[in-house]
Amino acid sequence: MSAFKLSPASDPLRKFRSEFVIPTNRQMKASSVPDSLQDEECTYLCGNSLGAMAKRSKALVMEELDVWGSRAVEGHFDHPHGRDWMHIADHVHPYFAEIVGAKESEVACMGTLTANLHLMMNTFYKPTPDRFKILCEAKAFPSDQYAFASQVTAHGFTPQDAVIELSPRPGEFTLREEDILAAITEQGQSIALVLFSGVQYYTGQWFPMEKITKAAQIQGAMCGWDLAHAAGNVPLSLHDWNVDFAVWCTYKYLNAGPGGIGGLFVHDKWSSQPIRAAGWWGHDPQTRFAMPSRFSAIPGAQGFQQSNPSVLATVSLLGPLQLFHEAGGMIPLRERSLKLTGYLEELLHKSQWWITPEWAGEIQLREDRGEEHGEFGFTIITPRDPGSRGAQLSLVFIPLGGRTMPRVLRLLEGQGVVGDSRKPDVIRLAPMPLYNTFEDVERAAKVLEEVLTEVKTSGDIKRAE
Repeated sequence: MSAFKLSPASDPLRKFRSEFVIPTNRQMKASSVPDSLQDEECTYLCGNSLGAMAKRSKALVMEELDVWGSRAVEGHFDHPHGRDWMHIADHVHPYFAEIVGAKESEVACMGTLTANLHLMMNTFYKPTPDRFKILCEAKAFPSDQYAFASQVTAHGFTPQDAVIELSPRPGEFTLREEDILAAITEQGQSIALVLFSGVQYYTGQWFPMEKITKAAQIQGAMCGWDLAHAAGNVPLSLHDWNVDFAVWCTYKYLNAGPGGIGGLFVHDKWSSQPIRAAGWWGHDPQTRFAMPSRFSAIPGAQGFQQSNPSVLATVSLLGPLQLFHEAGGMIPLRERSLKLTGYLEELLHKSQWWITPEWAGEIQLREDRGEEHGEFGFTIITPRDPGSRGAQLSLVFIPLGGRTMPRVLRLLEGQGVVGDSRKPDVIRLAPMPLYNTFEDVERAAKVLEEVLTEVKTSGDIKRAE
């Protein structure tokens, strides 16, 4: 009996599965699933890329469409469901505060992740001739890398000189805490901003956020976080950790839907910070519609709001945030997440195609290692320590160079197991505690075993075009 798997009787959060719409095998075009199972739900382990739709999101969006049709412009002030559009984001702020560990005044529901990142960097990245560098991880999400490069360029620096990218040690996949802290100490007097992702999108590593924040600030640098893969995934305490600012999207673990509205955090120690990109929605709501010519900012994060938020996108987010709250917040969800991901890892380690991490560490140095030694299978590059990861496990398939992973991904999809890939060799699987089950985990592991056996016996392993 697994130490991770919960029985239905000891799994009270299991009931939230019914609050979500999980696509069927037929809808996901799972061609290898028998006809008798085509209308069964697929095994959806892709919430790290796009969360499943909450039924409540659909209901709330339909209500707002009806209000738009029946009340038109008056919906801004006179709303039949008590969600007048002028204050629609205020319904989200208490839930955001719970999710990221903040005061309501420290969070804002607005914009999109990268737009919010630029807003924050416009305010908090203040380079000088001596202190102008940005410290980040080498494989940050590309949008972050683009933002860093454009920001330093706008201040007259070159990315080559101003952006410090930390890489794992040779043969390793994740950054060591001591290496991050050492880099901050060694180069701290030249660093203006430390900005990492809370959870690394490729490896699934959860960085030691409190320690990094403290180390950066000791050196006199600002510290911000991209929480795209952390918000709704791991417990956060941004206020208590003294984080300067953070940004996040909501369509992954927060289940707000494709292109969902974003969020940001600004610590209340900066509540009087001048707003450098002011917009009318950040103006004091008491006089906003009086249209004064002089800006009067809402204190704190909400003063950064620029335009009225999309009502449909906001209520699409509101639905799942209500479910997070009803589930008891991030602590019980994290406990269930640890069980689900731990169970998946346990089952994967039992696979005949599992390759030990000690050997797999070498594959980063030589792409032909698997082919040369006749190795076939997969390993996990996400940290083994549950405290250093979220829900996601990142699997690397060997032989490398796109010879194995694309075929495995297609066969998994054909069997109705939905993960996502990062070319050329990684498939990411993320059991979500609000809607995935232990049966989902079992089926994913079982199908992966069958798929790898099929790939190996068919000899369908070739270099990608």
